[in-house]
Amino acid sequence: MKKRLSFSTVKFDELNEVVHLKPITKHNEFNEWFHYGYTIDEPETNFLNRLIDLHAPFLGSYSEEELKVKYITPILNKVNFMAEGIRDWYERPLKAVINGVEIGGYVDFMVAKGIKEPKHPYFFIQEFKKSKSQIDPEDQLLAELLVAMTLNQVTIMRGAYIMGKAWSFVILEKIANNEYQYYVSRNFDNAWFDDLKQIYINLQAVKHLYCKD
Repeated sequence: MKKRLSFSTVKFDELNEVVHLKPITKHNEFNEWFHYGYTIDEPETNFLNRLIDLHAPFLGSYSEEELKVKYITPILNKVNFMAEGIRDWYERPLKAVINGVEIGGYVDFMVAKGIKEPKHPYFFIQEFKKSKSQIDPEDQLLAELLVAMTLNQVTIMRGAYIMGKAWSFVILEKIANNEYQYYVSRNFDNAWFDDLKQIYINLQAVKHLYCKD
């Protein structure tokens, strides 16, 4: 019987038995991504400031669904990933067999090519969580990126995970057969304007730089 790992329960050690994953602490891998020359205009500035004014005092008490609906989704909609056959998808299935192990499940959020079904994923956001639970969203995101890289037959994939007010961006890179390294950015606190502005620019960079074959 084929071994299966689920995004919703996977742990790092289980993934590391399928392929070798090595964390890299250097942050210069994010230079192109985080220094994308996107200029936020006045309406966007007003939008971000209003979002903080309305919701920042309550982010710690929001449920996961409230955090998602009231704060995170408006940001994603403002970025607007829908263009040229590419769009954002929520709670869609994804799976691949890697070294005889089926890894899959439902993805919280991804940007992918497709009309009615996602066909070619480019970027993922994992878990609109209030805080770190027994299941680590970083591990879940790594599993999703690994599956997407296998399906797309590429050597690099990007994503992010959210825990309460904190966003972390992640790059997974294949360096050899069954050998991968990954980078995790510093945390960005979306209750602070400068950090929220950078999150918004990072998402715009995904849209303009990385959502292409």
